Amino acid sequence: MQKNRLSGTRLFILFVLISATLILSSCRQGQKSPPAAEETAISLKKGVILVDYREEKKVDVYLDGDIFTSYIYPDELTKPVLFPVRTAEGTIVTRGFPLEPREGERVDHPHQAGIWFSFGDVNGYNFWKSSLEDAAEQDGNPCRILHRGVKRAESREDLGVLEIAADWQVTAEDGSWHTLLQEQTVFEFSGREYTRTIDRITRLTAQEEEVVFTDSKEGLFAIRVARELEHPSDKPAVFTDAEGVPMENAKVDNKGVNGHYLNSEGVDGTEAWGKTARWASLSSNIAEEQITIAIFDHPENFGYPAHWHARDYGLFSVNNLGARAFDENAEPIMFTLMPGESMVFKHRLFILTGTHADSEQL
Repeated sequence: MQKNRLSGTRLFILFVLISATLILSSCRQGQKSPPAAEETAISLKKGVILVDYREEKKVDVYLDGDIFTSYIYPDELTKPVLFPVRTAEGTIVTRGFPLEPREGERVDHPHQAGIWFSFGDVNGYNFWKSSLEDAAEQDGNPCRILHRGVKRAESREDLGVLEIAADWQVTAEDGSWHTLLQEQTVFEFSGREYTRTIDRITRLTAQEEEVVFTDSKEGLFAIRVARELEHPSDKPAVFTDAEGVPMENAKVDNKGVNGHYLNSEGVDGTEAWGKTARWASLSSNIAEEQITIAIFDHPENFGYPAHWHARDYGLFSVNNLGARAFDENAEPIMFTLMPGESMVFKHRLFILTGTHADSEQL
C-alpha cells in the first residue's frame, strides 16, 4: 500500500510538472489569449501587468488584476490603437464601432477607433483617415502606420512600460510600400484606486526623404469616446441597432448623453473646439458612474499649448501641428524633418472615476 501511494504521488507531481511546462511553452511560442487558469493567476497579482500575445497581435494591460486596455495591431487595422479603454471601475469609455459595435453608437468616421496617434497631412498623405475602409477614405492616397514590433513590455508594481516600433508608410508608384517615418513610442500605464493614466512618448524620425507636416485640423493624439460621453446633439446621424447594424433612419436619442468639455483657460462646452489650452477635459456619467477624461499637452512639445480638435460627436484630440485649420488669423504650421531628423511628442491621458474633476483638481 505504501508503495502504491508513493507511486501515485510521483505520478501526480510528474503530471503537474508536464502541465506547467506545456502552459509555459504555449505562452512563449503561441502567445495566445489567456486560458481561465492564467486569467485567474493575473487577477491575483498586484501592480501593472503586461501580457504580450504576439500570435493574436495584442498586448493586454492589467492593473491590480483588472484589465485596463489592450494595444492591438490586427491585420485589418491600418494603424495600431489602444482598445478598449476602461475606468478603474471597469467601465468602457471608448466607442465600440467599428471594431466591436454596440447598440446606439454613431457609425461615422471609421478611422476613429480607441486611442491613437496620427496626422492628416504628411507629404500630402492623410494618415488620420487611414482606417478599415478602402483608399477612398484616405483621399485616394493609401497610407498606413505599420506595427513593427514590441521592443519592451515591462511589468512593475506601480508602472507598466510598453515600447513599440512602427513605420509610417505610403504607396510608391509601383504599388509597393515606402517608409516616410520610423516611429518609436513608449507607453507608460499606471493608476490608483479611482484613476487610470496613459503617458505616450512618441519619436518620429524621417527616413530617406524630406518629410513635411502641413497645417491640418486632423491630428494628433486622440480618443473616440463612448456615446454617453458625447455632447447632446440633435444633428442627423446614423446609429447602430442592438445587433450593431447601422440604422439609416434612426431617431436621435440623447438619453444618457451628457458630456461636457472644459479646458485650462476656462473655456467650456463645444466652444472648447479649436482653442489653445494646456489641457482639456471631458466629463460625463455612464449609468451612475461619474467620469472625467483629461488630456494634457507637454510644455516641451512643438506647438505648445496646442489647439484642440474636441468635437461634440465624441472625438477628443490634442493637435500640436494644426493652427490655421482652427483659427484663420493664426500663422499656418509647416514643420519639416530632413532625413535622419526627429521630433518628439509627449501627452498624457488621465481617467478619473467617482467625480467630475474641476479646474483646480486638473
